[in-house]
Amino acid sequence: MPTTDGREARLGHRLDLTGSTWTVTPTAGPVPESLAHRFAAPIGATVPGEVHTDLLAAGIIDDPFDGDNEALLAWIGYCEWQYRTTFTWTAGDAVRHDLVADGLDTAATITLNGHEVARTANQHRSYRFDVRPFLVEGTNELVVDLRSPIEYAREQEVVLGARPKVMHHPFNAIRKRASDFGWDWGIDLSTSGIWRPIGIESWSGVRIASVRPLVDVVAGRGVLTAHVDLEWASETHPPTEVTVEVAGGRASRPVTVGETAVTLVVEPDHVDLWWPRGHGEQPLYRVSVRAGDADWSARIGFRTVTLDTTPDADGSPFSIAVNDRPVYVRGANWIPDDALVTRMTPERYRASVTDAADAGMNLLRVWGGGMFESDDFYDVCDELGILVWQDFLFACAAYSEEEPLRSEVEAEAREAVTRLSAHPSLALWNGCNENIWAYVEWGWAKDLVGRTWGEGYYRELLPAIVAELDPTRPYSPGSPFSFLDYAHPNDERNGTMHIWDVWNQRDYADYATHHPRFASEFGFQGPPAWTTLVDVVHDEPLDPYGHQMLVHQKADDGNGKLERGLGAHLPVPTTIEGWHWATQLNQARAIRFAVEHFRSEFPRNTGAIVWQLNDDWPVVSWAAVDHAGIRKPLWYALRDAYQDRLLVFRPREDGGLELVLHNDSDTALAGSVVVERRSADAVEPLATATVDLAAPARGLARVGVPDELATVTDAASEFLVARIGDARAHHWFAEDTDLTLAATREAVDVLVEPVDGGFDVVVTARSVVKDLFLQADRIHRGARVGDGLVTLAPGERARIRVTVPAGTPVPDASTLAFPVLCSAGDVVARAQ
Repeated sequence: MPTTDGREARLGHRLDLTGSTWTVTPTAGPVPESLAHRFAAPIGATVPGEVHTDLLAAGIIDDPFDGDNEALLAWIGYCEWQYRTTFTWTAGDAVRHDLVADGLDTAATITLNGHEVARTANQHRSYRFDVRPFLVEGTNELVVDLRSPIEYAREQEVVLGARPKVMHHPFNAIRKRASDFGWDWGIDLSTSGIWRPIGIESWSGVRIASVRPLVDVVAGRGVLTAHVDLEWASETHPPTEVTVEVAGGRASRPVTVGETAVTLVVEPDHVDLWWPRGHGEQPLYRVSVRAGDADWSARIGFRTVTLDTTPDADGSPFSIAVNDRPVYVRGANWIPDDALVTRMTPERYRASVTDAADAGMNLLRVWGGGMFESDDFYDVCDELGILVWQDFLFACAAYSEEEPLRSEVEAEAREAVTRLSAHPSLALWNGCNENIWAYVEWGWAKDLVGRTWGEGYYRELLPAIVAELDPTRPYSPGSPFSFLDYAHPNDERNGTMHIWDVWNQRDYADYATHHPRFASEFGFQGPPAWTTLVDVVHDEPLDPYGHQMLVHQKADDGNGKLERGLGAHLPVPTTIEGWHWATQLNQARAIRFAVEHFRSEFPRNTGAIVWQLNDDWPVVSWAAVDHAGIRKPLWYALRDAYQDRLLVFRPREDGGLELVLHNDSDTALAGSVVVERRSADAVEPLATATVDLAAPARGLARVGVPDELATVTDAASEFLVARIGDARAHHWFAEDTDLTLAATREAVDVLVEPVDGGFDVVVTARSVVKDLFLQADRIHRGARVGDGLVTLAPGERARIRVTVPAGTPVPDASTLAFPVLCSAGDVVARAQ
């Protein structure tokens, strides 16, 4: 039977050194004079943790996310920090005693009882050291000294040679999360710490060093090939047996001292296939490996993944298939979910990945400026059927291929490919983010003549590692990438494309001028939820260009782009409440427009991955869900655009209109589409027609809109509505700046009905209401709303469920007005 719990490993005895038994002290750097007395004695620290979380817990610093504290706390990243703990140890009967550090951030010197154990310089690796010579019976002292990541990166940049990069710190000279140094959506914390568990493992005999449980499906039957790496505690040990079991199948063979690699194949009698969300179920099976007294287990799913880039008449596609069935990718880019990543919990990972699943997504791309995530993240993706596109950790920079960086890159890649190989959700390895594009088209080639820049990683080292350790998954050198031997890497006719001229320079309507085979990045900014914003921005008065507001807007001229982006569609509001709602709404519409356009070009287009799902702190950004976990209007727009059956109006070349239905489901849809031409203030349609449409399963259908419906006499007040089954589409003949739209409460009647866990807001339209949205956090910061961006014709009704924390009073209907209950009409009416 499928299993429901996660990965386990047992070996001898582990002395866990995590917890609050540590202290932290600055040992060098610019500690503010006003705080020097606070460090007269060591500060209590928690491992796993980071300097910022420890100082925050000790009350030494204020919340780094609040106000302009980012600049006030910049000194932390320039300091060196020492973590120290004591523990009691006894040798017992074990032969080996290893210090195992799952994550050190980043340039660390490890000392045990005054003896230097090792120096490390890679956040993305784990480490194991035989420390028996340094341990003593009884009390032991472990010290981890951490260099300033900024100063260390600067030193390494001198050693390796400066190379092009975005942002200001030389993140490309150190193997650390690039976004730790700030990004165009991220805070610059440059933190340090022991960020994953650490302990002493005592063992004898044989240890299971790693397992790569690679799966295949042959003639409908699941096959597991388990590659087991072994380590021996001594050169003398009786022969033992390695066994692998999964789904009732078993394989084993004897091993003797010195054998370090075993491969066993198990073919269970029957397993159900694992499918991505929307294509089937996600059965998971426990694979158990045993060698002597050591055991290891993890969950796996049986499925195959392939990537089709075979040239065709239009160029080269980028089509992911699972179990030989093409998957249209409906996805989002994933960044670290908190700038202080040790605050992440399994529950937070589950909530964030559930945000993706609830929006109809089937893939998350783990961006290369972040990290190889916790297994908690991949476990939830396994369970929910969310495919993972995993970048190797190179982003927006040129990277040295010389030592010592090259060895670090190889070691981290080998570890990551091995560790993540068990997860059925992991579908694709990708070499880098935008580095090939930057080299070819951003002018970097001239700066790098005769020098390495990472090409050897993306073209040779990384694909070789994937081919050796995990040949069951495809590899792509970068995103974007055109498969034209590095020429024109961001070519819409070939491979993957990043679309950033829209947002940076062009209006969102210009998404229609792009025809990507696969859009792996595109995005448009908007502010976070109101309470998320005002919790950290305290400008008086609150203004889009206020000091603290701009601290929480990292994009170059970001708020200027937001304002200019409104111009073609909505009036520019004069109040902060109006600005907040209008820019959130415009963000949602921009991305909905893009996704609808891409999906209407299926099967030429095979996927869309929006930038981005999440935030790592409270910020104006491209995210669909803000750092407080509140789903922005963009999230609701994505849920609409990512529904299985998407119906949209599209312009025809002859000036008419057509309806396009992308049926991304396993059931064909055939029937009549009802098309109505409506008026802003009339309950009855002005004209009605039906058109027949037949969309095959996982297919697309087009049908023309009759001219008598597509021709209007008053573009300001007339619009079209089309529906078939649950699919619904609207078409407007003018931008909102020219539409007849009333303020929300002038256009609707509102009732509030208490229900278990919250209340329903029942809205009945007297005149047309476009993109109705309830900002539930303005009622209570813990309130959440079920539906958003609802458009109602006169006479139509919507029931919107609001869930609230226990004890929250039910609001009176009279209080549900702008800016709590909003629509496009509030932006238009307030500009008149």
